[in-house]
Amino acid sequence: MNFDKNGLRPLQGLGKRLFIETYGCQMNAGDSEIVVSIMQREGYIYTENIKEADVILINTCSIRDNAEQRIWGRIADMRRYRKAKPSLVVGIIGCMAERLKERLIDNGGVDIVAGPDAYRDMPRLVREAESGRKGVNVVLSQEETYAEIAPVRLDKNGVSAFISIMRGCNNYCAYCVVPYTRGIERSRAPQTIVDEARDLFAHGYREVTLLGQNVNSYRSGDVGFPELMAMVAEISPLLRVRFSTSHPKDISDRLLEVMARYDNICKAIHLPAQSGSDEVLRRMNRKYTRAWYLERIAAIRRYMPDCAITTDLIAGFCGESEDDHRQTLSLIREVGYDSAFMFKYSERPGTYSARHYEDDVTDEEKGRRLSEIIALQSELSTASNARDEGKEFEVLVEGASKRSDKQLCGRTSQNKMVVFDCGTHKAGDYVRVRIKGSSSATLFGEEIL
Repeated sequence: MNFDKNGLRPLQGLGKRLFIETYGCQMNAGDSEIVVSIMQREGYIYTENIKEADVILINTCSIRDNAEQRIWGRIADMRRYRKAKPSLVVGIIGCMAERLKERLIDNGGVDIVAGPDAYRDMPRLVREAESGRKGVNVVLSQEETYAEIAPVRLDKNGVSAFISIMRGCNNYCAYCVVPYTRGIERSRAPQTIVDEARDLFAHGYREVTLLGQNVNSYRSGDVGFPELMAMVAEISPLLRVRFSTSHPKDISDRLLEVMARYDNICKAIHLPAQSGSDEVLRRMNRKYTRAWYLERIAAIRRYMPDCAITTDLIAGFCGESEDDHRQTLSLIREVGYDSAFMFKYSERPGTYSARHYEDDVTDEEKGRRLSEIIALQSELSTASNARDEGKEFEVLVEGASKRSDKQLCGRTSQNKMVVFDCGTHKAGDYVRVRIKGSSSATLFGEEIL
């Protein structure tokens, strides 16, 4: 019998190989790292080669229908891997597992169904599947944060890492499944977050991104998000600190003051607007008006004139008129976003909008409106990058450029990608760069010697 390193209990997975495929948000990427950590304790070996795997886990997203359709396609793909290895265990974990548990349980291609709060139970679920029974746990928790579990970093660049500081969401935006798939908000103790960031810095990481579905509503005792940001920033001036994703209602002046005070807190805020129309915002249950949102934009620029602002936008939400759409376009122009994530509205079963509103904007009309939003934002992104030409930035090198192995790429504090000649630098170095050219997505520069 095989035992763990302390000789106390059998290691279920000794010698078996685990593969994880991750879809969706940065929180899912962080969750996959937690799952690998839990499974490695049981003796499983992580592999990047799916053909080697004894256990395949697909970490899923339910935010849009097309994300779920991709997963159904991947479940069908598993047949060929099962044909090559009949003992293969296939699991669906994450938000789609939570939302569609019954359909997945009934699907012959899935052995394990585990929600976002069930990852500690993964070894038992795999054991159930190996014995011929479905391994199922979709119970949501009001306490689980995985705070003491050290994630296994799957991104091999060794420069930047995600730290999940809270889980769940209490906002209940009308279109969103997150409160139903990830449960209520709960925050980790601040010292566990600081300790994780300090350990990453000691191991050579130079950037951390604090993650949460609504990250700036973090609170643990007397420590709110501004205080937490300061605590992490004080680890070292060489450690950059980012965060994602913000809700506009929680961008406080106190947070902006802290961001402005610390040079190593990156000057970039992702502030999802979703719409420029007060009526649409009301139906979305976004809890702010256009005027209030614009006041927050003004506050950001008052504290940090050089701060990049990005956003999320939804085209064709229930009841959105042509005038509502035009108000979104005018908001985009007025703010002048540096970049944006832009989507057609996708009705999600179980949400407030699915239960109470009619999805009455045709897919063709959604597509037209989205195309107009994308075209406008592309113009603004190009102009934003063009304004950086001639400026100097400190760039954190992430690695070799995709364009050429003779060039490096890295990001500015404003989260803009810069490509420049290698020189003597490597991943993790800070390099002072002058911008010489740009496209809508990339800055091109040269090192300042």
